[in-house]
Amino acid sequence: MNYTAEIICVGTELLLGNTVNTDARDISEALSELGINVYFHTVVGDNPQRLKSAVEIAKTRADIIITTGGLGPTYDDLTKQTLADCFGKKLVFHEKEARRIRDFFRRLDNMAMTENNLAQAYFPEGSIIFENSIGTAPGCAFDSGGKHVIMLPGPPGECKAMLRSGAIPYLKKLSDSEILSHNINIFGLGESAVEDMLRPLMISLENPTLAPYAKTGEVSLRLTAKAKNRDEAEELMKPVLEKVKDILGDYIYDVDSAGLENTVLRLMQERNLTLSAAESCTGGLLSKRITDIPGASNVFLGSIVSYSNPVKTGLLGVPAALIAERGAVSSETAVAMAEGARELLNTDLAVGITGVAGPGPDEQGNNAGTVFVALSGEKDTCFRSLKLGTDRNRVRIMAVHHAFDMIRRYLTGLSVI
Repeated sequence: MNYTAEIICVGTELLLGNTVNTDARDISEALSELGINVYFHTVVGDNPQRLKSAVEIAKTRADIIITTGGLGPTYDDLTKQTLADCFGKKLVFHEKEARRIRDFFRRLDNMAMTENNLAQAYFPEGSIIFENSIGTAPGCAFDSGGKHVIMLPGPPGECKAMLRSGAIPYLKKLSDSEILSHNINIFGLGESAVEDMLRPLMISLENPTLAPYAKTGEVSLRLTAKAKNRDEAEELMKPVLEKVKDILGDYIYDVDSAGLENTVLRLMQERNLTLSAAESCTGGLLSKRITDIPGASNVFLGSIVSYSNPVKTGLLGVPAALIAERGAVSSETAVAMAEGARELLNTDLAVGITGVAGPGPDEQGNNAGTVFVALSGEKDTCFRSLKLGTDRNRVRIMAVHHAFDMIRRYLTGLSVI
């Protein structure tokens, strides 16, 4: 059976904009991987009548209703009561969950339990209870009249943890088939270009399916197959993956990578190489992204954030005459920065990034988005000259993307510039 789902997030703070609704994103991503279609997201304030109305609408158009929020101990936490009313179920007290809630508070030195916390131990009759490993509010699931209802807590950490430990295993039991996906990671092509190149293939596919997703500077293709088991799903996807690789070529930088930096780190670890950086307009963003990954210290030895010209000349050894003649934002300066970092930190590879992040031009008249990225290796140094637009944040992100892309091309024997 192909299930459809609706996500209803409960909380007035979501409507006011005080809290970003990451729960809906996390749940949608998880359901997509399970092959469950999400057709609607609904956000409702802490009002039982409006929540009841939203649930009644969801019952007419979804097989699975997933709610977040409203499971706590306060007077406005009315999700369980409202959902029970909507499906004609009584609330039943569970002593086991009450003991767990009491134990939770006993472990806290500075917080006494109030009796209203035991409201969290009531559940619609027939519910499967999901333990909350982080907070006090358990979640639950039940089925009624062909509909499956799942209730998860609102705090993002609690919601995500319970989604993994409770909701996903529950949903997997609804199907006798296996859903498997691979993400094909792409850099250097926009979403529209990828779609144009793959449109005939995507239209022709039924199982597996292929869909593009874009984020800043990258495109991901999600290849998804449904089969009796993982091996059969892999066999369905294998020829499609090869065909996509044939069409897109070296624009594909990896499959199932968390990002360009993860791919670069893996490639450098495999080759036992080290990396350093000299960053100007990116202000240490490249360094942050690679050091966010556990184990990066084996590869990335350090960086110089040379935001000012005296740092470029004093620490990296960029000739002052070169900056005076060619400017701080130039290919020559980027090359000198990369070579200076490689010598100073004694690494196999080094990156130099200089440019104008924006939103306006610099004092030399370079337009916002003018960026030069250099890569210094054992034999030579190469660079890219880039025009990255006027959005300051995007310019910085894209500059780092290009730096990582140059490294991965260098390491895999592809053309770097």
